[in-house]
Amino acid sequence: MSGFVLVERPASGVAVVTLNRPERMNAMAFDVMVPLRERLQEIGNDNDVRAIVLTGAGTGFCAGADQSSAGRPPHADGLTRPGYALRSLEMLEDVIGTVRRLHQPVIAAVNGAAIGGGLCLALACDIRIAGPQAYFRAAGINNGLTASELGLSYLLPRAVGSSHAADIMLTGRDVDAEEAARIGLVSRLAPAVVDEAIAIGERIAALSQPGIELTKRSLHAGIAAGSLESHMPVEGIGQLYLRLLTDNFEEATRARKERRPAVFTDDR
Repeated sequence: MSGFVLVERPASGVAVVTLNRPERMNAMAFDVMVPLRERLQEIGNDNDVRAIVLTGAGTGFCAGADQSSAGRPPHADGLTRPGYALRSLEMLEDVIGTVRRLHQPVIAAVNGAAIGGGLCLALACDIRIAGPQAYFRAAGINNGLTASELGLSYLLPRAVGSSHAADIMLTGRDVDAEEAARIGLVSRLAPAVVDEAIAIGERIAALSQPGIELTKRSLHAGIAAGSLESHMPVEGIGQLYLRLLTDNFEEATRARKERRPAVFTDDR
């Protein structure tokens, strides 16, 4: 089972997590999603890892529900059909929640199809980079279900706006890489998408760890905030926390004067 999720450390401070079931387009079978959740939790507790890249092996990022070989969720023995369905959904929701809760920023290197739950998995990441063959689809509506699953109706409008989200979710059409970049579903296109994501991870890893962590928290809090007035104190507290408890600001100022990269030591 663990062979379906690979973890590599290609650069200092950066971990690459690869869904490794290419013959199934890295679909969300439980024998892929359970080890994915476990590996992400382990990496999240590794303080030497400062950024995480999530990608898929082969030609797909993640093709969503595995309709022919889904496996079984953990702790499902003896459950009724409704209970089994609830336990299955809870497990997949926890994968999305695990990505969102990680201390480190997560960069999705979308190399191919991100369909249904795979689109949700990409949206759960903090940064999304698309390769030339990437495409995105909210698949549920095409299967006689709703397009809303695993946080899609929450995360997608916040990424692309309500009109684009409605278009994508209500039509079930494919969004190619160029359109995804144009509407803000991804932040950039890259021919070597994993390499680009690793380079972004290296840049993040060179910065202040608590500064990055608090920025990620502020971004998530801002998405959920009820108003600008209620959110600004969250940002201010983070700035004051690091300004008073570290010498990072002074080090950054010295580094600029000395024309060198800053070396933040108070947080290591």
